[in-house]
Amino acid sequence: MFQALRRSALAGGFALAAGFGLMPLAVAQEAYPNKPVTLVVGYPPGGSTDLTARIIAPELSRRLGVPVVIENIGGAGGALGAQKVVDARPDGYTLLVAANNELVIRKQIAPSTKYNTSDFTPIGLISTQPMVLVAGPKAKVKNLDEFVAKARANPGRFSYGSSGVGTALHLAGELVKKEAGIFMTHIPYRGVAPLTSDLIGENIEYAVYVLSSGLPQIKAGKVIALGTTEKARSALTPNVPALSEHPRLKGVELSSWFALLGPARLPDAVNQRLHKALMDVLQQPEVRRKFEESGGTVVPATVDAGGYIASESAKVRKIVEFAKITEE
Repeated sequence: MFQALRRSALAGGFALAAGFGLMPLAVAQEAYPNKPVTLVVGYPPGGSTDLTARIIAPELSRRLGVPVVIENIGGAGGALGAQKVVDARPDGYTLLVAANNELVIRKQIAPSTKYNTSDFTPIGLISTQPMVLVAGPKAKVKNLDEFVAKARANPGRFSYGSSGVGTALHLAGELVKKEAGIFMTHIPYRGVAPLTSDLIGENIEYAVYVLSSGLPQIKAGKVIALGTTEKARSALTPNVPALSEHPRLKGVELSSWFALLGPARLPDAVNQRLHKALMDVLQQPEVRRKFEESGGTVVPATVDAGGYIASESAKVRKIVEFAKITEE
């Protein structure tokens, strides 16, 4: 009987000890989050990354039960904001709403960039948005077939503009050149307004826009949309082909995309909490509608963020090497 009581007491003691051992973890999980969460955006207010953050922030706040605030840190093509998150404590209170520009492109064109993709914990992909190749009045082409034929017959004669060296728009233009076997001169601009002015003013023949930025000029008939850069046509421009529909451009598939990231070594429990909250947000009809109105598509929850980012990094590396793109 004594041995039985002793075994029972020991078992109870182990159970009690195990219970106490689990308490700190349970408390820690329940405690997150218990203060405001900051979403860092590496660009000034008003851009597509900032818009992405502002769409998801209120809904994230509702699901996390704490304020979610946006901090804009512009500079160095998004790298200053990204670096702040790399240097932050991995506790889930400082996160990055990242675009592919600062996450997978900048490191390729500016090796001096201090961070790598491994310095972040992927929480989830948010959305993608196609880019669009357009022809201005100087080009005198009406469709994709005419563009390819004319560019191939006149190597080096034409130029295209983008919003800057090393942007996703620049890479999309270079990918078109690579796949079609054509040569055009790239003209970088500091923003959409001067690019559009030169395109309509017949100083350049072509341009690459994020679809939402180019849509007003397309709808006004001031430029001709030749093709979009994602595999499927955009619902905003169903009559505009995907560039990959052309037999010489089958390899053109590139998106402008956005993701939510934390610093490296973000605890699994915190990551899972944030991932679930983000996926819940992205399933809301109103959230999806806002992305669609801005030309974006919510990424399915089944897509693995880490694998997607790695695949995009490899794709970007090939384009950068082909075009020999370096930081200005």
